[in-house]
Order: sequence, then structure tokens, then C-alpha cells
Amino acid sequence: MAAVCSSSLFRRLRPGLPAAAVLATAVLATALTAAPSAGAGTACPQVAPAPGGAAAFAAEPTGTAPPPPTSTPSTPSTTPFPPSAPTNLTATRVRSTSVTLTWTAAARGCCPVVGYDITYYQAFDDVVYGVSLGDVTTATITTYIQPGRQYSFRVSARDGDGRRSPSTDALTVVTPVTDTGPDTTPPSAPQNLTVGDVTASTATLSWSPSTDDTGVLGYDVYRFDGWYTSTRVATVPGTTYTAALPPETPLRTLYYVRARDAAGNVSIASNTVILPTTSTPPPPPPSTCRVTYRNQSEWPGGFVATVTVQNTGTAPVDGWIVTFSFPGDQHVTTAWNATVGQTGAAVTARNADWNRVIAPNGATTFGFQGRWSASDAPPTGFSLNGAPCTAG
Repeated sequence: MAAVCSSSLFRRLRPGLPAAAVLATAVLATALTAAPSAGAGTACPQVAPAPGGAAAFAAEPTGTAPPPPTSTPSTPSTTPFPPSAPTNLTATRVRSTSVTLTWTAAARGCCPVVGYDITYYQAFDDVVYGVSLGDVTTATITTYIQPGRQYSFRVSARDGDGRRSPSTDALTVVTPVTDTGPDTTPPSAPQNLTVGDVTASTATLSWSPSTDDTGVLGYDVYRFDGWYTSTRVATVPGTTYTAALPPETPLRTLYYVRARDAAGNVSIASNTVILPTTSTPPPPPPSTCRVTYRNQSEWPGGFVATVTVQNTGTAPVDGWIVTFSFPGDQHVTTAWNATVGQTGAAVTARNADWNRVIAPNGATTFGFQGRWSASDAPPTGFSLNGAPCTAG
């Protein structure tokens, strides 16, 4: 078992932000297991640095020089150069709170490889975690790994003098929300997110659809400030979303999309796009929907509720997703007339095939049964396809 030399974290610089924003943080202990690879090499020869970084060599003696040799002896190069980059970085196992990595060992440079360094970070966050290992080619990372999150990993080699190789290309994974549920496979990532029609106050985002082994429930649209804050602005059933143009800010405003399935698994994020800004935030559009939540029955530990969705606009709604959050500790167990998923307190309900269209002034109703222990208080805030609805 190879020992972990050290673990650390630091903040990475975001594009467009001053270098002064980089913050140093304390060294942290990291829990991980590592399987050793074959053979450690011998110690690396030392070359003392001279002032200015050049290598220091002994001065030649004074006096008469000896005659030149009849042949030039072959001597090894003492020029220091690092190992090659490791290759074939792969995630052989991804769990809700751990990721197992394997890679092909780096080729030695001037000196034998004595260890590897892993850096990783959560997507759209500014903290980078670091782990130093011995001479191994596999490791299981558990520290700071959380369910339903996206992480990127890189590995570099290190020789006995501390010279480091280039890093591998980034390996990106997304962890499942559970290791024991019937569905632990996340959807594929949405592709080709682009900005389409732009008006004085809005821009239309579109992307290619994702796939999933049990079906995609919907797409979460996020706004990212370019530093470390992501805000989910909508959950939509299709592959387009019309966003209000953001106001001008010192930070960048980017958008990205993730697919979600009924079990709450989320995909790797799409590419990001930047929307034009406006100096005056547009007023919110008037609500074109009304959602009514009713507790049909309730007993200690359980309840049955119905949700009626009314289209109060002038155009039909073709495909719908209703989102809301429970204020209590309710959890949906079964549902009808809609596909219902839940992550924490957040609930997402998507239309069935036969009730996907809600005509103007029309309505549809779905229901579910659930459990609770401390509170069965009804939700009060609802959205239809990312737009807020009137509750009533």
C-alpha cells in the first residue's frame, strides 16, 4: 500500500479575473486508497543550482592540460528533464462518494519516477484539490466527492528531485445520486448548446437532446457567474429555453444545461455560452399559469396530494414540466398522470404522452402519494417550464 504524501487545496484563477483573486488555503488530509505498481527506481543524481538557475560546475584546474584522449568516452547526459505524462487516465468505478482512477505509468526522464500527483475540482467551482501519491497507477478518491456532482481529474508524474511531468488530459465524470437505487446511470451530456434568436431583452438557447437508460425527465438550465456561483434558472421538457438578457456585471455571465432523469441523476454539463447583456433588466413577464396544490388525504407518516396546472395564457402549452419544493420533509413514493422525480426537497413533474398539451384556459391534474414525519406543509411556489406560476 503506497502512502499518501500530502493533500492540499487551492483556488484556481477564473478567466477574466485578476490574479490577486487567487487565495491560498490550508493543507488538508485526504482519504484515499492506492494500489502499487511495479518497481521503484534508484535515486536521481543531484545537480546543484548556481545563482540565476544555471547548474554549477567545478572550475578546471590550472597548469598544463593533459593531452587529448585518442577517443571520446561515452558519458550519460546529466541534463535534468522530467518524466513523460501518464497516459490512459480512466475512471474504472464511479460511486456517489468515490471515484476510482487508473492510468498507465509515465516513462522516466533523467531520473526514476517516484510518485504521482492528482488534482481535481468540482465543475463550476473555484477550489482545486491536490493529492500526492507514491509510485502507483490506481487510486480511489473519496475526499470532497459528493453525490450528483461533476468532477474533473488530472494526473502528473514526479521524480525524486521533484520534477513533474505534464498532466494528463482532464477526465470528467459525474457521480450518481445513489449507489443502491434502481437507477444509478446518469443521462448523457447535452451537446451543442448555442445562442439563437436575440431580442432587445431575451435570447433563445438550444441544444441537442440527451439519452438515458430509463428516459430523460427534463433539462436544468443554469446561469454561472464565471467564478463559483451557479444558479438553476429553469427546468424545461424540451431542448430550448428563452432566457432574459442579464444585466451588465463585473463578472461574466455564462449558461449551461444538464439533463436529469426521474431518479434525480444529472448529466455532465453541456458547453457554456455567453449571452449579451443589457444595462436595464427587463421586467418579469406576466404569469401565464396557475398551479393548485391540494392534500386529498393525510395520516401519520403518509399523504395523497393532487396538483392542477392551468394554462392562463393565449397559446397552448405543448409539453410541460412543473417544479416546486416541499417546505416539510415529504418524499414522493408513487405518482400518476405524470413522471415525478425528487432530489432533496425539489420536485420535478413531467407530462405523460396523453396530457402533454394544455390548451388556453385548459388544465390538467396529476397526483402522488408520499411519506412524511415532521411536516406535511404544502408548497407555495411553482414554475411551469421555467416560468413562475400563480399559486391558488
